[in-house]
Amino acid sequence: MRWKDLRRSSNVRDVRGAGGGRIPLPLGRGRGVGGGLGAIVLVVLVLVFGGPDAVLQLLGGADVSAPSGGQGRPLSASDDDSQFVSAILGSTEDVWGSLFAQSGQRYQTPELTLFAGAVQSACGYASSASGPFYCPGDRRVYLDTSFFDELARMGGAGDFAAAYVIGHEVGHHVQTLLGTSDQVRAAQARGNQVQANRLQVAMELQADCFAGVWAYHANQSQPLLEPGDVEEGLAAAEAIGDDRLQRSAGRSVTPDSFTHGSSAQRQRWLTTGLRTGDVSACDTFNQ
Repeated sequence: MRWKDLRRSSNVRDVRGAGGGRIPLPLGRGRGVGGGLGAIVLVVLVLVFGGPDAVLQLLGGADVSAPSGGQGRPLSASDDDSQFVSAILGSTEDVWGSLFAQSGQRYQTPELTLFAGAVQSACGYASSASGPFYCPGDRRVYLDTSFFDELARMGGAGDFAAAYVIGHEVGHHVQTLLGTSDQVRAAQARGNQVQANRLQVAMELQADCFAGVWAYHANQSQPLLEPGDVEEGLAAAEAIGDDRLQRSAGRSVTPDSFTHGSSAQRQRWLTTGLRTGDVSACDTFNQ
């Protein structure tokens, strides 16, 4: 990706080093590096079985000191990780700001908190093992960039793979602004667990599609994608499909328990966004 010329967002908060006690790992875009097998297994388990709260259960309810997402240090110009994240977030702000303006709305930008090891959000405590997440309670994206190393080990290496992950989480913010998240949660409360999971899958797939919509328009504004970038994104989508994660965890594939969608579904909807750049094409709820 040609990301270094992108505008940097002012909405990134870096709380790494404020607590949590984990040694940061290099991002390693474009190659598989870093991370132990235990960390990979924990990532897989949490992605399959739940979000931040599931980490506490996996760790036996451990009380780990975690920094708040509210304060942060200035981003270092020599820190490639934070500069990359800030550049991608800035690009999503520009794209979604323009798309919202075209429909007569104002885009409210989210904040993104960089943390290492653990963090406290309005949605509760989260370990880095839970992976990146968006919290609608404080409208922030939370990210430990060591996740990209684990993603690379799982088959999703590359800078566009990392950008896709950020675009997906920002997609959840877009859903919050559009009211989709509230509608889905209300519908989930009325249904059974299988129905709730299906609605959650539709939410996640739409966020994948929104990530593609962002990349389409960002690339139209200035040459951003390089040969092989789309393939990197699709490989990442495949790596974090529910069916693949369930197999990696030694479980049988159970579609009714999916919460994010199969590898094929995630690839399909990312591709839809990338090809069309059309928000209306991302209607995953009626497919």
